[in-house]
Amino acid sequence: MFLDAVLTQDQTSRRSRPVVPEIPEQSAEDSGSERDGRVEERDLTFDGFRYTCRVADAGCPVTEPVLLLGGSSQDRHSWVRHEKWLRPKAQVITVDLPGYGTADFLPAHYGVDFLAAAVAHLLRELGVERVNLVAACYGGAVGMRFAQHYPASLARLMLVGMTTRIPADYAAAMERWAVMIERGETETIARELADRFMSPPGTGPVRKHAAVSRLVYRQIAGQNPDQLRKSAEHNTRLMRHEWYRPEPVPAVPSLVVTGEYDTLCTPEMGREVASALPEARFTTIAETDHLAPVERMEDFADLMARFCTDGSLDELPYCARPESLGTAVTAGAGEGARRAR
Repeated sequence: MFLDAVLTQDQTSRRSRPVVPEIPEQSAEDSGSERDGRVEERDLTFDGFRYTCRVADAGCPVTEPVLLLGGSSQDRHSWVRHEKWLRPKAQVITVDLPGYGTADFLPAHYGVDFLAAAVAHLLRELGVERVNLVAACYGGAVGMRFAQHYPASLARLMLVGMTTRIPADYAAAMERWAVMIERGETETIARELADRFMSPPGTGPVRKHAAVSRLVYRQIAGQNPDQLRKSAEHNTRLMRHEWYRPEPVPAVPSLVVTGEYDTLCTPEMGREVASALPEARFTTIAETDHLAPVERMEDFADLMARFCTDGSLDELPYCARPESLGTAVTAGAGEGARRAR
């Protein structure tokens, strides 16, 4: 979402006046990349659908490029503020895949497999052999399918707010939202979605909870007709296609992350995802919910940078000690037990 650029605005006078934030599509000041000419945006076409990528070059890269696949309400500019922490170590690639952001409208009969293939097309067009893939929420479904179908293109895999199943109540809500979009009831949808993304009051302390909730609501309620049409088609796509498919995943370094108080994709759901990978670590980011990348932006960027450069994830002040999970870990434990007998 376009929230990250908003949260750092000056709000010192909030007690004397209501905060009415602007939600820019892009802020040239956010990373400094535009000023030094090291950002390129390219329009590409895959199977007849135009889409756009953003490439922010690194000074002296020490690892493979970082490809960020965001959630359904995010676009290629949603991660601009994270770039300043990532670009010293790696090239940063973001993208509006077909059907999202400013890309062409994508009919719902094109599913996750198609979007994963579009990611592979993006890397071929950029001449990138392997990436550190960071994929959040809906981007996690696309990222997982990409990992399954194009394993040679993957150096590391980080999944954020990901689950192997869409909760039944959320699926039911999507059907209701589809009807509401047709009626133009965007404000009601915006309130319901904000409540879904944010943890309910009393769940636990979440940083910037009120500000992020307000901004989520305003962004969704302010969607233009093109964005509403894409949102409706996205919901239809979710209902028509497999979110997760239990296919083999390459044995690359993997990390699954959720917010400590994420009630949409809970920590337990995150552990299930990690357990389905060959060998993964799982952790939670303290005092956050489903929007951890926004609520603790600098810490989240630090976690990404550490993971993508094989840095230590132990004893970090902003997240729990990583748990080692995965099919290889389970198999190793079983073999150890057999030997002990």
